[in-house]
Amino acid sequence: MTAALIGAVALTAGCSSRTADSPAATADSGTLTLVDQRGETIALDGPAAKVAFTVMPAPSIFAAVDRSYDRIVGINQSTLVANQGGMFATMFPASAESPVVAGSDFVPNVETLVGLDPDVVVQWGDRGPDVTRPIEDAGFPLVGLEYGTQEDLETWIALFAQIAGKPERGEQLVEWQRAEQTAMRDKVAAQSDPRPRAMILSRTGDTYSTTSASGYDGFQFDLVGADLVTKGFVSDSGQVSPEQILTWDPEVIMLSGFDQSTPADIYADPRLATVSAVQNKRVYKTPLGGYRWQVPSAESPLMWQWMHQVLYPGERTGELRENIRVAFDDLFAYDISEDEIDQVLRLDLNEDATNYDQFLR
Repeated sequence: MTAALIGAVALTAGCSSRTADSPAATADSGTLTLVDQRGETIALDGPAAKVAFTVMPAPSIFAAVDRSYDRIVGINQSTLVANQGGMFATMFPASAESPVVAGSDFVPNVETLVGLDPDVVVQWGDRGPDVTRPIEDAGFPLVGLEYGTQEDLETWIALFAQIAGKPERGEQLVEWQRAEQTAMRDKVAAQSDPRPRAMILSRTGDTYSTTSASGYDGFQFDLVGADLVTKGFVSDSGQVSPEQILTWDPEVIMLSGFDQSTPADIYADPRLATVSAVQNKRVYKTPLGGYRWQVPSAESPLMWQWMHQVLYPGERTGELRENIRVAFDDLFAYDISEDEIDQVLRLDLNEDATNYDQFLR
């Protein structure tokens, strides 16, 4: 990714400030109508002033569209944990105290929603009526989302831009995502080294879990030039045995941001001692920026660059650090410091990992 590309987007988004961009003149006159991922048509009185999100990655994406947190009134419990543990609460202090409107099961807290009185609620649209009907029965417009592909992410961005009355801003962000995909594919196509075997790994206690190639990781690992070792892996819980990890023998392990596991934890587990990634100290905690980078987000192009550089390490050029600086200015209207970039890249946890010095300032 080049700083010049997202910089061009930033120039069209307005100056860097905490004030959100003004809605387009045609967006705030009369009813605003949009079609969600369920195919349902939702009518709002105009751009929403208050939005509640029961789904986890959505608030940071909406904040990137709006360059503000001002309209977000409710979030998922997991989002609150990420906000408090990463950069989001630093950029948007109110996000550390946002009311929780749903937990890990996404069942909405209708009493809290009624008290917040949002103009619209964003919820999963593909997880059945138990999570959607209570919201609609309470009289709130509901925008239903689906999860799993890059196309879904681009649709979220467009929907959130419509909700905010800023369709042009959504187009700019989708254009950036698509341009970065093209640039990454070209970079990988020119790569002469063998594709590394890699995976996402989570650890809770002594139990491991992972992701499958049927979800978003199937897309992004292929995009950055990795062979995802979990291709064909099927598990409702995602749990995976140490023996299966040994069989896969990943050369690179990227640790989930949804738990507290660290590279040191993996190195210390004797059950994984012969795994290539462990022997070669190529276990990395995934970054935590506006949200956890490993899932689809407004920051996904930064994740793709981080992944590619972890897989195919090079010289210390400072390119990713500069791209983070430019992206945070454009996405969140925030002037990120060098220490905060270290925090995003989890340098405290990854400093001993092989070739991670390429990300030093």
